[in-house]
Order: sequence, then C-alpha cells, then structure tokens
Amino acid sequence: MPYVPPEQRIKDLSDFAHKGIARGKSVVGLEYQDGVLFIAENPSATLHKISEIYDRIAFAGVGKYSEFEDLRISGVRHADLRGYSYGRDDVRARDLANAYSQALSTIFTQQPKPYEVEILVGEVGEEAGRNEIYHVLFDGTVTDEHDHVAIGGHAEELANAVQAGFQPGWDLPTAVREAVKALSTAEGRQIEAEQVEAGVLDRTYPRRRKFRRLGEDEVATILAG
Repeated sequence: MPYVPPEQRIKDLSDFAHKGIARGKSVVGLEYQDGVLFIAENPSATLHKISEIYDRIAFAGVGKYSEFEDLRISGVRHADLRGYSYGRDDVRARDLANAYSQALSTIFTQQPKPYEVEILVGEVGEEAGRNEIYHVLFDGTVTDEHDHVAIGGHAEELANAVQAGFQPGWDLPTAVREAVKALSTAEGRQIEAEQVEAGVLDRTYPRRRKFRRLGEDEVATILAG
C-alpha cells in the first residue's frame, strides 16, 4: 500500500465522518427551568435519536443510526453494570461521556473507518445550575457544554439560532417552542409537530427515573400555544 502521511490520513478520516454526520438531522440540547431538554427533527416514530440511559441520564445521537444506536446500547450496559457494582447514585454522565470518548477515539485511530456520529450525554442535577451536558465527537473529543448545544448537519446555523433567543430559566413549553423555531430556521423550512422528537430529564419528577419522552400530541399542543 502507498504511504499516507498521518496528517493526511487523519484529515481524510475526519472529512469522511463529517460528510456522514452532515447527512443526518440535527439535535438541540438545552437547559430549561426544571432540567434538560433534547429535541430533534425526526420523521421516524420508531428509530429514536433521543433515549434514556439511566435514572438521571439521557442520550442523543446524530449521524449513522446503527452506529449511535450501538453506542446507546453499550452506554446502557455500562450504566447498569456500574449501578449494580457500586450504587445507582454512582452512575454519572461524566463517566459515561469519558467511556464514549475512549471508545470513539480507539475506533477513529485503529479501525478502517470512523463512526459517523456525534452524541450528547445529559444529566439533570438535583437543583438548577447543576445540570451536565457532554458533547462527544466521532474522534473521541469531549466537551462540557453549558446552557445549550447543537449537533448534526446544520450545527453552526442551529447553534446561532438558539443563541439568538436563548434565555436561562425557560419553562418547558417555551423551551420546546424556541428549539423547534431554531431547528426550522436552520433547516430553512417549518418543522411540524409530527416531525419532532423530544425528551426531557425533569428534576421535579417524584420518581427516581427522570426521563420522559414528549408525545406528538403534547408537542402539537405546545407549538399551538
């Protein structure tokens, strides 16, 4: 095989992953009054981009579905094992994000092709200001996000649209409406309720598990408000 300089190989792998991710629909993650909201354009009712991982932790992915679904499943297993071995309160989004970072870094450097994914891992805090949102890239780069983050094909335009209107302390209906408005702005068309997938981590829930998926009817009612 011809020699390829390491710098060129890394660039080629990055370009390949970016192209795959750009074909996917975007996801917004943002903090609201009672926790963390993940919201995305997703015309499928069964192939979810947003899911629960553990009691206070949720996951969102963009890019190649089979690959971020594989990451989601491995994250559930990792969280279950840690919760069983130590305690449920020892399962943290930070540790899960670091595990994802290591796995994606290994795939990026050692496998023939990288995963074409970006993911978010969110954890709702016991009180406002203690939420955590981690953004993990296809090469394993992980960043700690605050207030809001956008990933996917139109991430830059989406981030700018969210930033333009974001205010801390939104209630859930306002957060949903503003997130859908930003998604529509980035896509250049109106996104309807049946195309929206949304899930929240709500600290006010009395049960241990804080994740809830918003149904189409609920989203439609919010957007009509």
